[in-house]
Amino acid sequence: MKRTITGIGETVLDVIFRNDVPQAAVPGGSTFNAMISLGRTAGVRFPDVALRMLSEVGDDHVADIVVSFMKGNNVDPSLITRRKGSQSHISLAFLDSENNASYEFYKDHAHTLLDPSSVKDTSFNRDDLVLFGSYFAVNPAIRENTRHLLELAHRSGAILYYDINFRKAHIGEIPVILPSIEENCRLSDFVRGSSEDFLYLWGTSDPEQVYREYISPLCPNFICTCGPEPLHIFSGNGMHLTFDVQKIQTVSTIGAGDNFNAGFLYGLLSRERAKEDCDKLSEDDWRDLVRVASRFSGNVCRSIYNYVEGGPEALGL
Repeated sequence: MKRTITGIGETVLDVIFRNDVPQAAVPGGSTFNAMISLGRTAGVRFPDVALRMLSEVGDDHVADIVVSFMKGNNVDPSLITRRKGSQSHISLAFLDSENNASYEFYKDHAHTLLDPSSVKDTSFNRDDLVLFGSYFAVNPAIRENTRHLLELAHRSGAILYYDINFRKAHIGEIPVILPSIEENCRLSDFVRGSSEDFLYLWGTSDPEQVYREYISPLCPNFICTCGPEPLHIFSGNGMHLTFDVQKIQTVSTIGAGDNFNAGFLYGLLSRERAKEDCDKLSEDDWRDLVRVASRFSGNVCRSIYNYVEGGPEALGL
């Protein structure tokens, strides 16, 4: 089955600090991190699978770094828009004593731009995989374009995986962007979010309440991660499953959720799961997908970087 994996999301340069001292500066962004990990694994194991990233960068050296990094990791950058005369986004990540990160962002969301020709010329086939999420997926400045892409992918029979990944900094915008979040859920086959996301959005971190009241009317399959606590799965065929999170010694938790997403998509790809399979996954299917996703997530937590280190063999795939 020849397939394409498309990531739709932002790109940034992550500057990572520990004890207020810079440790590394690496290309990042939620969807970007996942696509790089998929490039290092699926891009090696399945050479017939095409990986591409649709995003935007500035017109500066940071953009050169980002694009070059994508090319070096089997991700096609031809759908990247370069905003002439502008600067790329920067993120500062500060690791605490438990290696969890708090962020400060330097971004110009209002002038985010997607090249209309790139959006117009993008096509999808049945059973392709599409990963999208974060503020990029609801940003009013480009919503018309992202909606067009997601609706096109949905109509084409692609499998859409939406990571809500809602940041506290955007709480004041909830009345404006909530309809877009709901629309994204409606177009998706899988929705993932953290308990923290839902506390910001709907005032509750209870996974069952979130699924029953907010997700299930829109999307049948829901993954709720809760940090080191067990994660919850709610499926279209009525199952509610919980899985313990592996306890590991972390170096950094940056990219943990992003790489969970990458591993989940890798699992769908390697098991040749099609669109028609999404709503009838068995308990064993979910267990297997979570196992692979957790390997990706665990791998990235053992380094300072945002993506898995090594190819499929390094992850035991």
